[in-house]
Amino acid sequence: MKKFITLLLLSCSCTILLAQSDYVKDHYTKKDVYITMRDGIKLFTSIYTPKDASPQNKYPIMMQRTCYSVAPYGETKYPNRLGPSEYMMKEGYIFVYQDVRGRWKSEGTWTNMTPEIDNKKGKNEVDEASDTYDTIDWLIKNVVDNNGRVGQWGISYPGFYTAAGILSNHPALKASSPQAPISDFFFDDFHHNGAFLESYFFTYPVFGVQKTDTTTKAWYTTLKPGTRDGYQFLLDMGPLKNADQYYHDNFFWQETINHPNYDEFWQKRGLLKHYGKVKPAIMLVGGWYDAEDLTGPLAIHRTIEKTDPDAYNTIVEGPFGHGRWSRETGHTMHSNVYFGDSIATFYQKNIEAKFFYHFLKGNGDKNSGLPNAYMYNTGKKEWETFDKWPAVNAVHQQFYLGADGTLAGNKPSTDGSVSFVSDPMKPVPYTEDNTTTMGFTPHNYMSEDQRFAGRRTDVLVYETDVLKDDVTLGGEIMAHLKVATTGTDADWIVKLIDVYPPDEPNNAYMPNKNIILSNYWQMVRSEIMPARFRDSFEKPEAMVPGLKTDVNFRLQDVLHTFKKGHRIMIQVQSTAFPLFARNPQKFVDNPYKADQSDYIKATHTVYNDSFIDVEVLK
Repeated sequence: MKKFITLLLLSCSCTILLAQSDYVKDHYTKKDVYITMRDGIKLFTSIYTPKDASPQNKYPIMMQRTCYSVAPYGETKYPNRLGPSEYMMKEGYIFVYQDVRGRWKSEGTWTNMTPEIDNKKGKNEVDEASDTYDTIDWLIKNVVDNNGRVGQWGISYPGFYTAAGILSNHPALKASSPQAPISDFFFDDFHHNGAFLESYFFTYPVFGVQKTDTTTKAWYTTLKPGTRDGYQFLLDMGPLKNADQYYHDNFFWQETINHPNYDEFWQKRGLLKHYGKVKPAIMLVGGWYDAEDLTGPLAIHRTIEKTDPDAYNTIVEGPFGHGRWSRETGHTMHSNVYFGDSIATFYQKNIEAKFFYHFLKGNGDKNSGLPNAYMYNTGKKEWETFDKWPAVNAVHQQFYLGADGTLAGNKPSTDGSVSFVSDPMKPVPYTEDNTTTMGFTPHNYMSEDQRFAGRRTDVLVYETDVLKDDVTLGGEIMAHLKVATTGTDADWIVKLIDVYPPDEPNNAYMPNKNIILSNYWQMVRSEIMPARFRDSFEKPEAMVPGLKTDVNFRLQDVLHTFKKGHRIMIQVQSTAFPLFARNPQKFVDNPYKADQSDYIKATHTVYNDSFIDVEVLK
């Protein structure tokens, strides 16, 4: 019977997919073309035009540029769905998908996070902005029955291409929605504040192997470690220098290990410094639990607000993991936390579709009916809107890390500290779920129960008394640590946690029935800061053993209400493996090339004048 039910479910799923595919085929005409860029490189592009398009019924163009393939290839083959959502597919747009240069069926050489060139000289100076411009220009002139307006969207790497596309300044680009975009590889995605995300180790074949010709099949071979336990595999591998046995000919790995600091290589790949006046309407989209690209949407929105305050520049943050607002799951979960039903559908219909309709089919003025910020409160579990983000009514408050484990609003009257021994040979796991320690994205850890970590001796725990009233944090979080170490380097990891009350019941949809929400320590936000970069990301500096030192860093924004009866907790630790590569704790010029002997135990000390600065909404 169980086997029969499984087959029945698979049959139903296939029927749904076929129905969607039939919808695309029945309502759209597909055309594959090569579009020539200004330097002569041809980019493969698939165009889907509504069958009822005509001179009397013109449609705007919705474009996505991607390094992940525009499959299915061939004019007789159709995907299961077009556009950002089924809703927009049925509403009707001309959908365009393009393989970026150097990928799949497009010509050219592949570059990760293509450096942008502000003042181009001649046709051979190209970047993603110029490729976007040339593509839009060709589409407007050659795709029949378009209405002269173009929108661009994309999630993750396609989100980066969308964010870079803003810089094209093509007059036909009216609406742009970078979703989970990377804004700077040194602070997002493969690094956090320069700390290497070793959880991405298995993805390097996808990004570091050049293809030799246009192709519809993968030209790279992924690593086969022979285990599902990434923690043990990467720990057994030893220092990162040992990875050369796998990736000695992987160009992106070689670029990564040869540029450990924020030098010109990384700086020229950052997008933020290029934004000035922006022409299209902007809607940044992200997820509060995006384990890949939390920083990008917040950083780009913040930058455009400063550099071009008159721009139409909005942001959306929902209770989602990486890109998961693009697919409806019914009961919206992240790890063991239930947020409600059909939240992705609400976003797709009432926010995303409304944005694109207004600027591509409507009058296109700034009165779109959408707020500056559509943010989901992950504690109250409801959407909230703001005229500005961070909110203008936010009040800064400090929480001090008491030597007795308290987290209080007043600075301690006497000096104190607490110490712990950090052993890089026995690093703190970042998760209890070993099935997520390999692959692209460790989706669940950002809201997981942190009791497993807080009960270790190498993790410090600070918490408030039971809250007598709700406390809503809405905006930026800054950690101001006063620390010392017996070594000469250290990573400092700060986690903001919502401690549930003892009588908290389980929700009905929890994926792991062995987890209890009674006293659950839900991660709300976390970040890492290598002490070597405390004063400069360009010029790292060793710590002086035993010297009290300031280490300050941003934890990224939140909108979270800690409810009455809950507690606010801060955890401080120095390892979270294999999410982050282990710091040797002995200062070396290049941690990627550290020897095994460089990895040492060290005693770290946190002083009680350390504090976390938050923004509280009154």
